[in-house]
Parts: sequence; C-alpha cells; structure tokens
Amino acid sequence: MRTHRAWGQSGKLVRMTERTLVLLRHAKAETPTGDRDIDRRLSARGQADAAAAGAWLGAQGHLPDLVICSPARRTRQTWHAVAVALAEAAPQPPAPTVRYERAVYDGSVDDLLRLVQSVPEEASSLLLIGHNPTISQLVAVLDPQARMDSDGLRTSGVVVHQVTGAWSRCGTRRAPVTAAHTARAPAPS
Repeated sequence: MRTHRAWGQSGKLVRMTERTLVLLRHAKAETPTGDRDIDRRLSARGQADAAAAGAWLGAQGHLPDLVICSPARRTRQTWHAVAVALAEAAPQPPAPTVRYERAVYDGSVDDLLRLVQSVPEEASSLLLIGHNPTISQLVAVLDPQARMDSDGLRTSGVVVHQVTGAWSRCGTRRAPVTAAHTARAPAPS
C-alpha cells in the first residue's frame, strides 16, 4: 500500500493511502444450450483468454489481496484460470482471500460499489470479477472520463483503478483508470 501527502479539506496536510481496484469481466462463455445462465461454462477460448488475463495481471504486478467474484460458473472458472496464471507469473504470490458474492451476479452497480466499500482497510488490492453491464457501469461511475467501447468491457477485459483513501469512501471521489487491457490468448499456429 502506497501513501502520499495531500492537502485535506481542512487545509491541513494529510496522509492518503493509494489502493488498487482491478475490474475483470469474465472470459468468453459457451453459447447457452438450455443450462441456467448461472451454470454456463467458459469456452475453450475463454479458458485461454482468462489465463492470458492472469498472465497480464502478474506481469503488471497486480496481485490481489482480496478477490470478490460472482458465483456464476463462468466467473469462478475465470478466477481459477487467472489464479493459475498469477502463480506461474509470480514466484510465490500471496494467496488472496476469495469471496463469492451473489450481488456480483445479479446486483446493480450500487450493489457492486457497496461490496467494494466493504473491503477491509488492510487490503491494498482488490480484484472484482463480474458481468456486463454492471462491471462496465462501475468503471464509468468510478472514472467518468474513462474511455470505453460502446459495448463496455469485452470478455476478459481488465480495467485498473487507483483508489485514494479508504475503501469505504470509494465512489465518493474519482478513481482514475491507470491501465486497461483486453486479454486474448495467442491464436493457435
């Protein structure tokens, strides 16, 4: 966790804590075939792209302290592939706490924001794995100046936000996007 000094509203110099919020849309899922939506699996391409997302996160040094993930099968499979890739990218990555939250599957952008605001203050990095449209809407709420595709995040799309101050205050001030990436596995040769 990085800290820096800034002028507070009182006019006094205060210490500000910088945290990292990584938003990840699940990887490509199989076409629905009569299964319940929550039970849809990742496609073969989705498995590979999720691993590519994990490799990118590891290469950028984005190792989460906490993961909040939708309980849908495709998001759980996305997290698993990301976790394996992170373990390969970092010699001894810290084992994050993982929470599966129903609100990430079927909640509103306000529900996602409340989950972020509930993160323990000792966590300096959060990875939130969810679904469109809410994951893309959260990007826009946190950084209205962020440039996104008209469809929002693509599958395996990653957006990294810098959150200054307490998690509980996230959303009350801008959390600028510091990096964005759409993970794609190399095409087979």
